[in-house]
Amino acid sequence: MESKKIRIAVFASGSGSNAERFFEHFKQSSLAEIALVCTNRPDAYVLERAARHQLPGWVFTNQQLAQSREVLHKLQQEGIDLIVLAGFLRLIPDYLIQAYPNRIINIHPALLPKWGGKGMWGQHVHQAVVAAGELESGITIHYVDANYDEGDVIFQTSCPLEPGDTAEEVAAKVLRLEHYHYPRVVEELVRKMQQEKHL
Repeated sequence: MESKKIRIAVFASGSGSNAERFFEHFKQSSLAEIALVCTNRPDAYVLERAARHQLPGWVFTNQQLAQSREVLHKLQQEGIDLIVLAGFLRLIPDYLIQAYPNRIINIHPALLPKWGGKGMWGQHVHQAVVAAGELESGITIHYVDANYDEGDVIFQTSCPLEPGDTAEEVAAKVLRLEHYHYPRVVEELVRKMQQEKHL
């Protein structure tokens, strides 16, 4: 009997270049499908990317996320099994973490535990790495818990930095790692979820 696909919701606040890698990666997958693309910004470019892939987009307000159960109700209604954050900049509230224990995944553009926490996203991270004279940076894929960037690490990989690299050059190196590894790591998690369902 064919397994029911794992249904993934992708959360993004901006352009959604990582989200698009997921759209492409899971398009032909027998294991999982991108079932919903969620954003807290009605002008987020990720919605255009989703529309191009004929994927449903849904916009909620920060208030709906933090102060009501509407986001959870929508995810349950859509039968979502796994939430993937792809440049989503709001703290995930406790009620969602409890509803999806070890089922919410985030990527951070640095080697945690360094350069994590509130306010450490995007260029802020790369600027801090350059200012510290680091010789490497990289990505951390981790489970989401109640604090920014503190959940259990699933996967890390690094890239060497050259003296004199600008924050933009570091960002480009790190983004290449994100685009390559993030869909593959999530696919591995999906594979495990499918196996657990059959145990």
